[in-house]
Amino acid sequence: MKVGLIGNPNVGKSTIFNTLTGLNQHTGNWSGKTVEKATGYKTYKNIKYQIEDLPGTYSLMAHSKEEEVTRDFVYSGDYDKLIVVCDATCLERNLNLVLQVLEVTNKVIVCINLLDEAQKKGIEIDFKKLENILKVPVIPVTAKKNIGIDKLLESLTNKNKESYQVKYDDNIKEAIYKIKPLIDKQNINKEAICLRLICHDVNFMETFNFSSDKILSLKIKEAQNHLNKKGIPKDEIETYITEEVIRDCGDIARKTINFTKKDYSKRDRIIDKFLTGKITGFISMLCLLMIIFWITINGANYPSSWLYDFFFGLEDNIIEVLKFIHLPNLVIDALVFGVYRVLAWVVAVMLPPMAIFFPLFTLLEDLGYLPRIAFNLDNIFKKCASCGKQALTMAMGFGCNAVGVIGSRIIDSPRERLMAILTNAFVPCNGRFPILISMITMFLITFSKTSSFLSALLLTSIILVGIIMTFVISKILSKTLLKGVPSAFTLELPPYRKPQITKVIIRSIFDRTLFVLKRAICISAPAGLVIWLMANIQVGDQSILKICADALDPFGQMIGMDGVILMAFILGFPANEIVIPIMIMGYMSLGYITEFDNLYELKNLFVQNGWTCLTAICVMIFTLMHFPCLTTVLTIKKETGSYKWALLSILIPLITGITLCFILTQTYHIFLI
Repeated sequence: MKVGLIGNPNVGKSTIFNTLTGLNQHTGNWSGKTVEKATGYKTYKNIKYQIEDLPGTYSLMAHSKEEEVTRDFVYSGDYDKLIVVCDATCLERNLNLVLQVLEVTNKVIVCINLLDEAQKKGIEIDFKKLENILKVPVIPVTAKKNIGIDKLLESLTNKNKESYQVKYDDNIKEAIYKIKPLIDKQNINKEAICLRLICHDVNFMETFNFSSDKILSLKIKEAQNHLNKKGIPKDEIETYITEEVIRDCGDIARKTINFTKKDYSKRDRIIDKFLTGKITGFISMLCLLMIIFWITINGANYPSSWLYDFFFGLEDNIIEVLKFIHLPNLVIDALVFGVYRVLAWVVAVMLPPMAIFFPLFTLLEDLGYLPRIAFNLDNIFKKCASCGKQALTMAMGFGCNAVGVIGSRIIDSPRERLMAILTNAFVPCNGRFPILISMITMFLITFSKTSSFLSALLLTSIILVGIIMTFVISKILSKTLLKGVPSAFTLELPPYRKPQITKVIIRSIFDRTLFVLKRAICISAPAGLVIWLMANIQVGDQSILKICADALDPFGQMIGMDGVILMAFILGFPANEIVIPIMIMGYMSLGYITEFDNLYELKNLFVQNGWTCLTAICVMIFTLMHFPCLTTVLTIKKETGSYKWALLSILIPLITGITLCFILTQTYHIFLI
């Protein structure tokens, strides 16, 4: 039996999916979509169930790619059952989706989750009465404690004869009847299809092949004209229909829900007053950001050192194995000192901060804090003709810009989604953190016991510059390439919940850390070979790397850096983690990537090659604002389906970084003279 699992965001749908399927699941993309799907399997009483975890949605009135996937699945009828998951603490809002799904099909089970939280808040639900009203099974569960799951599985074999239907007014009924005779789709309620067509949902019409029917198109216009005459403009039909559904949701809620505690949400409101206050909201965000960076910086040092020692300690053994199979010395050098060293460096530098940052990020997500960040920043993004959801993709970019780009799918407006994608590189990913931290530690602070705290403080300040530039570039894009007005969107502030630590760690490591690391490794391996070849192939008495660095040097001096630094950023395009090792290789004329034992020695090397505080500041600005890594660019190409936007994602931050470095350098020289 094929079962669809749908629901609003933050109702515990994924918890139910994981409880039902365990490890017997896999992920992939929906056919023809970049939206991911999770499919799991469960055998219960000799029946095998294929369970599809659909993207979270508030309504079948779809506006984003994720919502379209869920809507199309529901209207396709290609399932035996639909489980609609609701949150017991805010059932009235969830009923909106339930009633819309019941309009389409009666193959529905309503699963009401989070009963334990509802009990704490004094919310009582009459499940029997609710079941009688909806005319489909209503199953109460507490998924994280595995309560009610067996009953949910038992109900999958029930057959419903009918289901609750929204009581629309005569205007909508008359519009429906004008279209209904032309609809011949089986297994799906024809009235529900008529409602979507009246709203003139173009994507829906194309998906289900309604757009080619000219007679139907004329009848749809006739139905819309009928509503227009009744005082309902074409662009307000969807809102009008939604209001009818919401009215019924309120009626059902009043009959089935009882609140025994009037101040059940008092604690959340007190916390929100601080975390979303006009002043305290921003202060709390900055403090939290600084704490996360401090934990990441401190926590990543030791495991990075251990991994570095471990991987580089294997070099001699690898060389012996390669010699044993009689590979030429030149090939051994290329594989070990080129490919392997770059891979070892990327893993040693990239894995520890990701393994710390992503769980912390997921923890905030689980607590319910991330939507508060979007709420706080929504007004600023609105002034940039964008929306607050861009704040969420920006936050994802701190771990990895590629993840931030993928996360932009949550933004409904295509224009605003592109804006979020093109500006995500202004947020430094964990691959750029080591460069920023090294520059701060060597040139801006003294080495002391408080250096990690000062590093976190200065790092937060630098990142603020990147966030400000995100606002500036978003505003410029909204006035040029991506003209438009900010769209309206639904933002839920979910209740604060105790995070599930084990699941947070597992989800962040497997879904994010290892996913990003895998991509970085695939790209870094060939890059390591290219870097080794450039450093070892001689033209005359100079390597290709040295020739290229010398050619770039005049331009580098204009923007406060030099040719070696620019060459390091160019060769670091596959992975930012290898930028500093390439600088060392360029200054020391080595044919391989190496590392200094401490930052004192590294600073001396840089100073001997002409570095000053101005150089370090320009390197930090350029680190913050230069082209995203190759993994991110490929992700942008995949998400947008366009080389144009992928190229712009390179040019926009690059031009911005060069401009700022040039202005700073020339201003410094003018005042110095």
